[in-house]
Amino acid sequence: MMKTPKSMRLHIGIFGRRNVGKSSLLNAVTRQEVAIVSEIAGTTTDPVEKPMELLPLGPVLFIDTAGIDDEGALGELRVRKTRQVFDRTDLGVLVAEAGLWGGFEDRMLEELSAHGIPVVIVLNKSDLGKPDPGLLRKLADRKLPAVSLSARSGEGILSFRRALLDNAPADLIDNPAIAGDLVGPGEMAILVIPIDKEAPKGRLILPQVQTIRDLLDSDAFCLMVKERELRRALDRLNAPPRLVITDSQAFLKVAADVPPGVPFTSFSILFSRYKGDLLTQVQGALAVDRLKAGDRVIVAEACSHHPIGDDIGRVKIPRWLTQYVGGKLEFDHVQGHDFPEDLSPYRLVIHCGACMWNRREMLTRILHCRQAGVPITNYGVVIAYSLGILERALEPFPAALRVYREAKGAARGPGGDGDGRR
Repeated sequence: MMKTPKSMRLHIGIFGRRNVGKSSLLNAVTRQEVAIVSEIAGTTTDPVEKPMELLPLGPVLFIDTAGIDDEGALGELRVRKTRQVFDRTDLGVLVAEAGLWGGFEDRMLEELSAHGIPVVIVLNKSDLGKPDPGLLRKLADRKLPAVSLSARSGEGILSFRRALLDNAPADLIDNPAIAGDLVGPGEMAILVIPIDKEAPKGRLILPQVQTIRDLLDSDAFCLMVKERELRRALDRLNAPPRLVITDSQAFLKVAADVPPGVPFTSFSILFSRYKGDLLTQVQGALAVDRLKAGDRVIVAEACSHHPIGDDIGRVKIPRWLTQYVGGKLEFDHVQGHDFPEDLSPYRLVIHCGACMWNRREMLTRILHCRQAGVPITNYGVVIAYSLGILERALEPFPAALRVYREAKGAARGPGGDGDGRR
């Protein structure tokens, strides 16, 4: 990997009315002509993304949006695209003209606050007029950081950069570990990496690369093997590994080869914790026991890769779940940022590990499912559950394992067999 992927960057969304200088601000802070600038209102039609290294903040992704006060039928589509950006914004920038502030800006602040997004206010075009002192006092009283600047001249850009650093969410600057905290410095993890049709020629897939880097950053050792070489690799070690991590598609073989007492899990389950909410997605997997023939299930992928013949989301998971349920289920598939607002037709959402996204977007999607009352789970979690090995795959995660055991105990009830199978 030559560059930090988008999913591991702090996502900074730039919002405001039309023609307040959002695109000019993006160009000024990136020192590039990233976005088209015009005096004509509504020049920006779709979100414009610009990844960059914003030192000392690190890797970020700026998202320049269309004016959210856009008009007409086309304007409504632009506004809808802009509102989707809320779901993947870690830090919001609300741009207004230095001399103008009104109900629109107050409503935008309320909307950002409702999404739990910290915000930096930019009072642009300070070369044309100074901000109202009363407004500055009002914002200070509300503890809202405000920067007066001119995107055209560059005055105040350094103060803006500092405001971004000061207000970026701490948990996104200090990213959680993928697996390093489970292995520890000086300890070994074995990564089981099948080389199948979905593995890109000459490369590893992104979750594998990110996990390797995380382990190296944690001063842990990595040993990479294909699934048929795992047992021989284990026999050659003079001490057992601290953790075995497998591709979910090789779960059964790895479970058979890893000795009892050696924890193992999958890349997808690790990413359920890293990008989303493992506890919620473990609970969601239990909904598989309530599925019956004819129920609709939606399978969601963060990336939009071209599916292969034996695709994990379109072929393997539907096949395993159909076998588990003992009847035909109806599967719908979505990719990228597309996701239905109305989830009422679905009995379960199954999501990929979201390696292409930042954590906020995945958490937002999980929240959307919870609000709709539709359980959501993860590829690796549901695969392990359908294969009957989820309890073992959760051993590295005590809190998730406890949630699983408590839920299964409650589901078992008096006289139940407890395995959930039909």
